[in-house]
Amino acid sequence: MPDSKFHEIWSGRVDSEEVAELAGRLHQRIEPLATVAEQPAGVALIGFCSDEGVRRNKGRVGARQAPDQLRRALANLPWPPQRAAYDAGNVVCEAEQLEQAHQALADRVESCLSAGHFPLVLGGGHEVAYGSWLGLAQHLAAEGELPRVGIINFDAHFDLRLDSNGCSSGTPFYQIARQCEQRGYPFNYCCLGVSEISNTAALFRRADELGVSYRKDIDMSLLQLEQTLQQLEQFMDGCDLLYLTIDLDVLPAGVAPGVSAPAPRGVGLEVLEPLITVIRRTGKLKLADIAEYNPNFDIDNWTARVAARLFHCIVN
Repeated sequence: MPDSKFHEIWSGRVDSEEVAELAGRLHQRIEPLATVAEQPAGVALIGFCSDEGVRRNKGRVGARQAPDQLRRALANLPWPPQRAAYDAGNVVCEAEQLEQAHQALADRVESCLSAGHFPLVLGGGHEVAYGSWLGLAQHLAAEGELPRVGIINFDAHFDLRLDSNGCSSGTPFYQIARQCEQRGYPFNYCCLGVSEISNTAALFRRADELGVSYRKDIDMSLLQLEQTLQQLEQFMDGCDLLYLTIDLDVLPAGVAPGVSAPAPRGVGLEVLEPLITVIRRTGKLKLADIAEYNPNFDIDNWTARVAARLFHCIVN
């Protein structure tokens, strides 16, 4: 990312009247990720500029513009001086080149992991998930490790569609399942917030056949939080490392209107945030991404602000 664009995006409020070391914001702390020089381990943001998967899945396009819009929403977040933060730039998906973009994203995620950073990918359509996971798999293979990786997806959709006609935003976890089978890895997938009206009976059957741990949105009210936590903790107990992916369409449309497929019901922040906190506190979280933000349909940056809040919950 050119210096001029970096400073234009990463700008915001400066609280000069406050104690300097306690008043820092992300835009004041973040640095471009160096390609050669060693930098202290920190959070590394990667943008995935793609809505090719959404287009193929016949959704509302516009998500390729999300990464820089999300960066602007993150800029004013409070940020402690001892926490390093880096911008690793954008992977741009050109028309009809989703497969190449997946590999480019995977390589960048692998590079960040190898340098000791925590990659957090800003999508883009939910096709981002395959590239994110592939980067983690490449990193683990290079390290000679074979841990039990758990995928936790907050989403109204399973995204387990068959990829026989090409990959899309609806296929990433089926792609991952196939890759796990080919590599001899277990496929550990937990999908929370599934909508019955957004998934066919065939997708529910495929989820059952693949041993997916899932919970429907109708079973994820605040009153059912304890049961949801128990299910999530049981899943995480069987995993060594975790990859968290959040499709913003898991939220109610009134909270997150700027998505490719708004949810008429959804799962509220008062439920998602405690779940993310429990995931983070395991110490197993290795990688995360936030997907499906579509600035074309946002209202007064509501959805971008929600995404910033979820980002803060993940890295706090």
